[in-house]
Formats: sequence, structure tokens, C-alpha cells
Amino acid sequence: MPSRPGPELPYSVVAGVTPCAPGWLVASAKLNGSTFAPELPRVLATFAEVLDERPSFSVIALNAPIGYVEGDHAGGRTCDRLARALLGRRGSTVHNAPTRATMQQGSVVTDDHLDAVSTALLPRYREVAAEMAPYRQRTVYEVHPELSFFQINGDVPLRWTKKFEVGREERRALLVKRIPGIDRVLETELDDVPLAHLLDAAALLWTARRIFAKSGTRLPSEPEWDQEGLRMEFVR
Repeated sequence: MPSRPGPELPYSVVAGVTPCAPGWLVASAKLNGSTFAPELPRVLATFAEVLDERPSFSVIALNAPIGYVEGDHAGGRTCDRLARALLGRRGSTVHNAPTRATMQQGSVVTDDHLDAVSTALLPRYREVAAEMAPYRQRTVYEVHPELSFFQINGDVPLRWTKKFEVGREERRALLVKRIPGIDRVLETELDDVPLAHLLDAAALLWTARRIFAKSGTRLPSEPEWDQEGLRMEFVR
């Protein structure tokens, strides 16, 4: 007997999602017209759980690669290179995405030119690769926290790295100014989730709202696809 659809909700839910030590940090918010209500952030163990969340997310702004080049790519994907150029002094935060070969096997392909951060995150990235298909990109969009902060800051790169307190305060001040109620995200204490991750998730949530409103900007403006039909782009 076919299952009955659930009740139609009077709101939509969008989320900013970033990998963290325990799994995936999710900052979500309910959207109803002009009302934007951030919820308490949570950690989900797997990316599959993010996709299976109920009520389902209308937009997932994901801080993880979607779409992978084949073979040697010392300069990264086009979107990686464009993001670095756009961010200027913060461009070093944009790391090359792994090749598809690395995503499909248990070790790093020699010519991937991956840094330590990307190598450490490979298990999380492989979760995404295992779940992604072109149709999912109607909901799941690749984003980057520094591109989100760049947009929040009037298309100006932030001055400080979030490794230092002054950088974390710079980001917090921007978020509190632009997103009413975002303190619910920033002041939540979660095991093994530092403030820097909460700041990133909150910025991604801002981008998720822009995508939902169809005001996000794609990078590059002309779409590129990998051999599996996945778009290789950032949205901000």
C-alpha cells in the first residue's frame, strides 16, 4: 500500500553543512516569507543522514567538493582557481578538489596535489561522492565559507584568518549584524565542534537562504560538468 505524503508544512527549511570531527555540522533555519528563523545546530554522523533529514531541506549549502576532474590538475578546477582569485588574501583557504580517481579508491592519487586539510577530509568527501548524482544538485550546492563571508562583507575579502581570535570576532560581528537570531547557532556548545566551524556553518546558512531566493551567484558563470554530469562550481 503506498505511503501517504506528510502534511504540507507552512515553511521551508534550508541548511548550511560543513564537515567536522564527529561528522557533519548542520546549521538550519525555517523560512516563511520574509521570516528567517535559525535553529539550534546539530551534528549528524553521515552525509546520508543529512540527505534523509525530515522535514527535508529545500537547499543544502555544502562545504565539500561536488564534481571532480580527471587526471593531473595542479591548478584545480576552474571554480577553485576563480574563487582564489576573487578572494585575494583569503584565497589560500580554497583547496584543490580531489580527482575522481582519488574519490573512488582508498588512497590519494599521486598527481592530486592535495594539501593536508583536504587529505584529512577525504573520508567525508567520499561520503558525498557516494551519494551525489546530477539530480541532487537541485538541492545540494557546493559552497565555501570564505566566499559566503566575502558576499556578506559587501564583496570584500575578510581581513583576518579565523585561526586567530580577531578573525573569529570579525566573522561573528558580520553574522550578528546581517542575520537576526544567528546567536542560536554561534552560542551552541557541541562536542568536538569549535567556534570556527559554527561560524562557517552560519555563513553557509546565509548562502543557503540566497540560493533558496534564487539570488545566489555561480562561479564560474558558464557551467562546467565533470564526466558523471555533476556541475563543478561554487555558489555564493
